[in-house]
Amino acid sequence: MPQTAAELPGLDLYSRGKVREMYDLGDRLLMVASDRISAYDIVLPTAIPDKGKVLTGLSVFWFDRTADIVPNHFLSADVPDEVRGRALVVTKLEIFPVECVVRGYLSGSGWKEYRRDGTVCGIELPSGLRESERLPEPIFTPATKAEIGEHDENIDFDRAAEIVGDRGLMEELRRLSLEVYARAAEHAERHGIILADTKFEFGRRADGEIALADEVLTPDSSRFWPRDSYAPGGPQPSFDKQYVRDWLDKSGWDHSPPGPELPFEVVQNTRAKYVEAYQRITDESFDG
Repeated sequence: MPQTAAELPGLDLYSRGKVREMYDLGDRLLMVASDRISAYDIVLPTAIPDKGKVLTGLSVFWFDRTADIVPNHFLSADVPDEVRGRALVVTKLEIFPVECVVRGYLSGSGWKEYRRDGTVCGIELPSGLRESERLPEPIFTPATKAEIGEHDENIDFDRAAEIVGDRGLMEELRRLSLEVYARAAEHAERHGIILADTKFEFGRRADGEIALADEVLTPDSSRFWPRDSYAPGGPQPSFDKQYVRDWLDKSGWDHSPPGPELPFEVVQNTRAKYVEAYQRITDESFDG
């Protein structure tokens, strides 16, 4: 049964996002991942069973494997029984107001901008690149953070530094993002997955230290492609919600709310893709 919302009597709701609820625990938060799915910044009316557990399990996996690069907000998986497996206790952070995106391959909105301008977020790229082609080196392409129902907007580094208000801080976020991406991409490739791009969130702890936040390197925040079928020159099959986006595009939906219901087959295939990503990356079976 999909879990579309967390109702935890006795706990104060801190915030509700597209796919998760945060509950206030004083200097900590209880972060609960639902099975809701969003596309084009719209929460769809159909949930994906076990999605919240996949996102939570993968995030813990990656937090553990990148903690030597940058601290993160994960504290404990000791959570109420009602949300066990899809919730974490995390440190409360002052979240920086930009999305930190790293692209290793040319896809999505980056491909659209490149076809038009030869750039991605103002970064000039070599001419003649094909859709889904590996970039000469990964690039940092920040984005604004949209409210629910609004769309994230790609921005250049200078604009991101203005939004954050500290160019040195933005340079450090770029360095950390590229380093975490490189670590994750190497691991994923060894397990048969190409990490085409991903999105990070960072914040500042009470002691002033930068920490990695939110979910990390999941099928919701990344493009995962099967390495054995990779063929640049067009879209790639994926282990992420690009499959849902592709179905939505073919449905004729205009990307304005409300989103359409997903057919049973799309729901089941999406769940299978998320679970396969989890199992490939962690080398563990997923027991739901």
